[in-house]
Amino acid sequence: MEVANSKVNKLRTEHDLIGDMELPEEVLFGIHTARAMDNFNISGVPIGHYRNLIRALGLVKKAAARVNAKIGGLDAERAKYIELACDEVIAGELDHHFVVDAIQGGAGTSTNMNANEVIANRALELMGHKPGEYEYLHPLNDVNRSQSTNDVYPTALRLALIFEVELLTESLTGLMNSYQHKAYEFAEILKMARTQLQDAVPITLGQEFQAMAVSTSYDISRLRDLIPLLSEINLGGTAVGTQLNTPHGYTKKVVAELSKVSGLKLASAKDLVEATQSAAVFVSFSSTLKRIAVRQSKIANDLRLLSSGPRAGLNEINLPERQAGSSIMPGKVNPVIPEVVNQIAFTVIGNDLVVTMAAEGGQLQLNPFEPIIARSILMSVTYLRNGFATFAKNCVDGITANTELLKQTVENSIGLVTVLSPKIGYENATKVARHCQKHNSTVRQAVLEMELMTEDEFEGTLGDLISLARRQGD
Repeated sequence: MEVANSKVNKLRTEHDLIGDMELPEEVLFGIHTARAMDNFNISGVPIGHYRNLIRALGLVKKAAARVNAKIGGLDAERAKYIELACDEVIAGELDHHFVVDAIQGGAGTSTNMNANEVIANRALELMGHKPGEYEYLHPLNDVNRSQSTNDVYPTALRLALIFEVELLTESLTGLMNSYQHKAYEFAEILKMARTQLQDAVPITLGQEFQAMAVSTSYDISRLRDLIPLLSEINLGGTAVGTQLNTPHGYTKKVVAELSKVSGLKLASAKDLVEATQSAAVFVSFSSTLKRIAVRQSKIANDLRLLSSGPRAGLNEINLPERQAGSSIMPGKVNPVIPEVVNQIAFTVIGNDLVVTMAAEGGQLQLNPFEPIIARSILMSVTYLRNGFATFAKNCVDGITANTELLKQTVENSIGLVTVLSPKIGYENATKVARHCQKHNSTVRQAVLEMELMTEDEFEGTLGDLISLARRQGD
């Protein structure tokens, strides 16, 4: 690890089973973290980038310290300072000390050791000692007491994802409300629906946006369904789920304490051995993210298509102009916000494949690939959360309808005869369709020329469509 950039250039020496290493005196991480920094310079994204993962690690270590002080042989003095350091981790004050790469070998051991060392060294500072003076408080003997990476890391990841669900739900709810507002705004604007890109039957633009809102509400429900699954944790199982090196009663108490300090309703997994080796919950979580991404990407595609042109496309709606679209074509404006939603979806779908392969690739009593599972899911959640916020604010909220053009397309579409069929009969409706094709006329012109309906009757039929749409929305 490079030490030349140390502000004061003072060093301390730490030792592990590999040997000695010199570290900048002031850093809170230790030798295990430093070796991981050397070994895993992969993504350039440190774990400190993921606020909720670090928050969750602080909560796990705090709960463990409390229970160890009560039943596990950790003296009250050390436990007090570990808790104080954990509180700073939970609050986000020490994120910049969580420096190991998010992608790492070792099933998350480097992440766990980064947490142990930061908490231990900050606790030492609070006690009046220097970082590295582990004779007073040790990263492994004290901070990691009654724990293993194999129960700490997946537990922290589950907590982090519960916190992320709350944030993603908030973002999705905002997007759903944007769709809903447009559904109300466009409730009485008729247009032609399309199936297989061909004219179908009339629909209101409001119904089209209402469907987007309802679709989004379903995904919010599926997201919330994940919380009970994530709430079953293997903390206390230690290495392989057998509770090795924990005092009697520790597992039950530490889960209860973690529930208390996190404010979450957590439960110990029914079989800790199974829970330690299984990544099934992460597969379910990632799959739900993919479902959400696919739905919203489809909506983004629809908005791009409906706004296409403006003069040589459908041009049914107008997306807000966010930036100039071309360096060579003056006046061109592109649908950049829907396009970024599409790209987010592509990333989430790819990340889901990574999670699937990582979950399948585990062997025997442990899955060593949880770091890439964590990295992929947290990336997906972050992209979706930020993407939906800009989708709502910078696109959906500003959509307007080209009302006159939509009215013309309804009356010009032969698909309108389907609506008239119950009133004028199937055979007459067929004749109207043939008349329109032969004379290149609108349906309104055809039924009036053929004296099948009066002007008022035709207008009433269009009004009935809007009334039907209104009833469906109630």
